[in-house]
Amino acid sequence: MRPSVIVLTLFFVQALFAQELGSSLEELLAYARERNPRLEAIKGETNAAFNRVGFAGALDDPRFRVEFRDMTKMGDQSPTLSPSRVGSVRYLFMQDIPWYGKRDLKREIASSLARSIEQGARGEQIEIEADIKTTYAELFYVEENIRLTREIEAILTQTETIAQKRYALGISPQKESIDAAIERSELQNDLIALETKRVQLKAKMNALLGRDLFAPLLSPESIAPLPNAAKIDYAALRNRVQNAPRLLAKESQIETAQKNKELAYKNRYPDFTIGVSPIQYGDSIKEWELMIEFNIPLGRTSLRSEQMESDAMLIAAKSQKEAETNEVMLELYENAAACGSALRSIALIDETLTPQTKLAFASALAGYETGKTDFAQLLEAQKRLRQARQSAIAAQLQARIALAQIERVLGKGI
Repeated sequence: MRPSVIVLTLFFVQALFAQELGSSLEELLAYARERNPRLEAIKGETNAAFNRVGFAGALDDPRFRVEFRDMTKMGDQSPTLSPSRVGSVRYLFMQDIPWYGKRDLKREIASSLARSIEQGARGEQIEIEADIKTTYAELFYVEENIRLTREIEAILTQTETIAQKRYALGISPQKESIDAAIERSELQNDLIALETKRVQLKAKMNALLGRDLFAPLLSPESIAPLPNAAKIDYAALRNRVQNAPRLLAKESQIETAQKNKELAYKNRYPDFTIGVSPIQYGDSIKEWELMIEFNIPLGRTSLRSEQMESDAMLIAAKSQKEAETNEVMLELYENAAACGSALRSIALIDETLTPQTKLAFASALAGYETGKTDFAQLLEAQKRLRQARQSAIAAQLQARIALAQIERVLGKGI
């Protein structure tokens, strides 16, 4: 067997025995939280950031030095490194100690950076969940469209049968049965396109879940009811924006910039080194020394540049949050308006348009059977019925997509 055939066989066998998912949105979201590789990566990054807080601001490792003094004892012996034979041995233990407050600032900087990364990770998770919700809604309404198309196809089959009977009786021309057959063929072509779309959406969903593209995926069985239009009011939603993950991440970045600024100004003060030194003569320690050393921060140009940089970074962080707030508010407004418009369209279609087109089609079908309505009117009534029901499906999908985007912006459900 050729290697390519073996690989393809193993590929499809693996897909065949993969876990079946898709019966509910909650199941898909739970699976993605556990298996999506992007989410796994950002979980690792978040854990790493919080682990860095543990050693941020820690003291540097102490240093140890040994000095062998007068290895020849004023020229009386050959050089040696034996501690008991040299003139003296000086052991020096040193520890660097930063200026008061610097270590605390470094820990606070690491902590705010970790919170920023955590909020960014939360934002990534929300983005993926919004994509899953949108794809699930598209799958659900593709299935609805497929069911609708098959229903209309059955109606056209019935219509074609009636037209053929009327033609056999000499009541109507053959063109009517041919037109009905043409309409049914067009519907079958639409059905092929919808089924192709379903396959593509299932592959996209599997990719979002971190699964093989051809892994088995059940069709959505149900979808949660849409919220009341009052809950999608922009004025009510805007009060929840302050807890949006994107804005919380920017707030953490401002905090980091503020702490960096404080640290830059602290760098004007010196850092210290403390040392303790026992001195050995012969076989015993006979002297002790204490050493204190500090740096003198004379690099005023570099210090001023560091402080100016920290000031600029703080201004930039505040401006970035302001810009992000404007973007979030705009996205919230646009999606709230889109969702509200879709909900109004659904109500209009369900309450007025669909009942009217159903009644018009039933009347046209009854009239055609009795010869009171011509075939063109029947086909027109059928097309209007289908368009009304497709409009309802499209409006529901539009509302779902806008709702998913609102939840993405807010970071939580409505």
